[in-house]
Amino acid sequence: MNDRTVYIKNSLSGEKEPFVPLVKGKLGMYVCGPTVYGEPHLGHARSAITFDTVYRYFRFLGYQVRYVRNITDVGHLEDELNEQGEDKIAKKARIEQLEPMEVAQNYTNLYRDMMARLNVLPPSIEPTASGHILEQIDMIEQIMANGFAYERDGSVYFNVMDYAKKHHYGQLSGRVLEDLLAGRRALDGQDQKKHPADFALWKKAEAGHLMQWRSPWGMGFPGWHIECSAMSIKYLGLPFDIHGGGMDLKFPHHEAEIAQCHAAFGQAPVRYWMHNNMVTLDGQKMAKSKGNFISLGQMFSGDHPLLEKAYSPVTLRFVILQAHYGSTIDFSNQAIKAAEVACGKLLRGLQLIEGLQAKESEDVDNDLSAQIRGTCERCYENMDDDFNTAETIASLFELLRLAHKTMQDLGGVSTETLTILQNTYRGFLTDVLGIQDETKMSFQDELLPEVMDILIEVRQQARAQKDFAFSDYVRDRLATIGIQLNDDKEGATYATSRNL
Repeated sequence: MNDRTVYIKNSLSGEKEPFVPLVKGKLGMYVCGPTVYGEPHLGHARSAITFDTVYRYFRFLGYQVRYVRNITDVGHLEDELNEQGEDKIAKKARIEQLEPMEVAQNYTNLYRDMMARLNVLPPSIEPTASGHILEQIDMIEQIMANGFAYERDGSVYFNVMDYAKKHHYGQLSGRVLEDLLAGRRALDGQDQKKHPADFALWKKAEAGHLMQWRSPWGMGFPGWHIECSAMSIKYLGLPFDIHGGGMDLKFPHHEAEIAQCHAAFGQAPVRYWMHNNMVTLDGQKMAKSKGNFISLGQMFSGDHPLLEKAYSPVTLRFVILQAHYGSTIDFSNQAIKAAEVACGKLLRGLQLIEGLQAKESEDVDNDLSAQIRGTCERCYENMDDDFNTAETIASLFELLRLAHKTMQDLGGVSTETLTILQNTYRGFLTDVLGIQDETKMSFQDELLPEVMDILIEVRQQARAQKDFAFSDYVRDRLATIGIQLNDDKEGATYATSRNL
């Protein structure tokens, strides 16, 4: 394992802090995934690529990473701040005359497909909110037993005022409770709450509500915030290392997660909070009402009036990585086309660098070798500095410049220096940043069915010989890269992260 110190801008403290894992060599990370009621868009891409890069870099350093990214398929209401309106998925189901879980599955499949096209690695675990109702009920009961929640006519609310007497509510977002109370407007159903700032842990299902479950308080469904608390703790323990998500989730979602964990278990859930910034389009916040909302499908097809042409997934990934995750990204046709050119240059540079050969010369250019080694080290230093992908890309361009210089230099560089150059350039471009030649990725996709036929045949032979340990090993290793084997009477079939 590469024994380096990574510094993370902790949203909780506002400072860059050295990352010290709870368990040496291991990392637990939870990231809030999508609410699956519509097509994935540029905002989804930014969050996914940001934390995919964090995941990739820690793995590149040799960490064993358990990456959990959830699917929200229930409980996310239209007005998330005031907890009013319909469930987003239930509303979509009503409009399209489908079952809610049909809507959730359709858009989950689409999300996974788009993430695969962006070369976003599948998480280690991808739990759904609807699949963890019992864990959420257990946590709500613990919060109530500790005196921080109350029941009203089948709904359960978190008592923010009582919590604030013992804990700091607003520590992550910087919100002041008095301002929150003063800023809340009177809404239907708020009379059930003791205080306007209280939030729902469990909501009573009214007649005709499409998604509801049995609970100690009657038929209902979980609040949005309790879902991530229950799922993250189940799979990562308490506390865990890193919690990530978009900046818009700081309040109320992540603030509520902190409060729920303190209320239930008496301790903070997370040691390092990370938040990626927002995406704008030509300087304006994206919104369907403004007509500047672009889905990933539209970005890849060019089928949108604001797009001059279709842009490839690798270009979009490159645009996002050109900025530090904590800064705003403004999309424009000009910016994307410039990124397309720059990305292509780096990919062609990989072919050039991998084709270089050390010169048989005693007169090695030591100054050039030192520049190459120093720039390779800066690739690590940039990523160690709060995952600064923008500076890492700049260092890769510098390595490419130095590579051109080695071709012109009479002395050249040593075999050892050339190996460091090739490994660093390839490792950071493809393994860390996830920038890969899409033609090669397509070729690999074409080979996958044949490769899987071979693996399934080998595994079936192992099962016939009762070598179940090897059979399970093949299945489990495939699962780690997003390929799921399904055994039935007729044999085995497989599904990838694109079509699970």
